Amino acid sequence: MTDNTRSRAWFCMAVIYFVVAVALGLVMGGSGDHSLMAVHAHLNLLGWVSMSLFGLIGMAYPAITQGRMASWQFWLHNIGTPVMLGALAAQIKGVAGVDPLLGIASALVGLAAALFAWLVITRISMQRVTASAVQRRAS
Repeated sequence: MTDNTRSRAWFCMAVIYFVVAVALGLVMGGSGDHSLMAVHAHLNLLGWVSMSLFGLIGMAYPAITQGRMASWQFWLHNIGTPVMLGALAAQIKGVAGVDPLLGIASALVGLAAALFAWLVITRISMQRVTASAVQRRAS
């Protein structure tokens, strides 16, 4: 992806999660049933906050949004998060047999987080090292 297409995709996904989280909060507040508070919190943190930060960091350091690993990170997070939250909601509401799905989806989100950390550490550090080398040569 070029010209921060992936960052824009993160922002779009973040806004969708924000709206869903607000809607769930309104439903919980209106009904007085706050049993899905954990889902609401994860919608906000894994959806709205994390995806917004992914987008902002990607805008500042576009190298982390490019390549196969960045694509894997994007899709693992965007597949794992809604599946995990749906399974969590089902578990909270007493649906039997969702624990394995919750575990697998959580592992996908965890892998996506680890990939994002790897992208940031390797690509931002490399960008800084490359910039320092260029500055030294110019001096």
